[in-house]
Amino acid sequence: MQIIKALIVDDDAFITNLTTRMLAKLGIETVATARDGREGLEAVQIERPDIILCDLNMPGMDGLEFLRHLADRGADCAIILISGEDKRILQTARQLAEAHRLNVLGVVQKPLKLEPLKAMIDAHGAQTSRSPRPPLDILTLETVRAGLASDCIDVFFQPKVSVADRRLTGVEALVRWRDGDGRLVPPIAFLSVVEENGLIDELTDQVFRKSMATAAHWLREGLRIQVAVNFSVESLTRFQVHDLVVSAVAENGIDPENVILEVTESRIMENVTAPLEILTRLRLKGIGLAIDDFGTGASSMQQLKRIPFTELKIDRAFVDGAPADEEARAMLESSVDLAKRLGLKTVAEGVETQAEWDLVSALGVDTVQGYFVAKPMPADALLTWARENGAIASG
Repeated sequence: MQIIKALIVDDDAFITNLTTRMLAKLGIETVATARDGREGLEAVQIERPDIILCDLNMPGMDGLEFLRHLADRGADCAIILISGEDKRILQTARQLAEAHRLNVLGVVQKPLKLEPLKAMIDAHGAQTSRSPRPPLDILTLETVRAGLASDCIDVFFQPKVSVADRRLTGVEALVRWRDGDGRLVPPIAFLSVVEENGLIDELTDQVFRKSMATAAHWLREGLRIQVAVNFSVESLTRFQVHDLVVSAVAENGIDPENVILEVTESRIMENVTAPLEILTRLRLKGIGLAIDDFGTGASSMQQLKRIPFTELKIDRAFVDGAPADEEARAMLESSVDLAKRLGLKTVAEGVETQAEWDLVSALGVDTVQGYFVAKPMPADALLTWARENGAIASG
């Protein structure tokens, strides 16, 4: 059995002794201590701990500064944040640590209890028992350009089901990359290259056309559902987008009511007139508009007022943990309430547990998408999934 080494960074001697005893009960007997972040950094260098249990409010170097220095040094140990501070401060500290790309096992408010600590230690054990993933190779610009020209773009589809009856109502199209040898490459390996080199328009065009062709194939097989495709705001500055969308929909015989453009926004629009005209003209054609990742964009509320959206997609960040987290639940509730007041349909993204499903159902969310329903899958697999789940009439 692997010996786990721990480091407690806390200025409270009583808490340090209590935590040490708890760790011993969990089988961790190699424990170093430090009274503030500065001592903690020295201990990290000497002891090489697997897990650091860190307080936030300490004299000298506090916990937040300590985390920043850990990140600067490329520390790969797991972090548990422990503090008597307000719960929101703890959550913000966690977000900050994760933004530093530190491995945060969790956060615990004082007084520390054994069960939550055990759950985090167990989570660390599960992490270390998994085989390490091979390093991910980012595709080169030359590879991406060649792939766009040689049909390497593939599209997977994630089901969206009605909360009321679990009926398949639609899918979201998600881009994938398939090498010549058939190997799938995840979006993280090529999307940044696409976005940073002015290729997002070409990529979006291909994904949309492939999605409409797939929808036409499904129609011939008896599956009539909505298909949603992502468009970044940056892509909606070309007036040709209107013609692309309208022609692809018409050429494939798709009812415009079964097409949704999911609008994502990574930064505030510099030119609002072009996207506003394009989206409004598409809405006049009967095409639906969804504001994607609501609450996480640069100016979601402002765009919600400007653009004639028909659907509001609630980001996973507001669903994750909401059944047990009062603040996350409040944000989720307010998003649903806002959508209802504006007459918008609601989609909860990233639902992964029964508890999350039960909560969004109780709040009156219309549609759910996430691993609790199904993972993204190729077009043929989606057709099979639809048949198995009664979305296509037999005979």
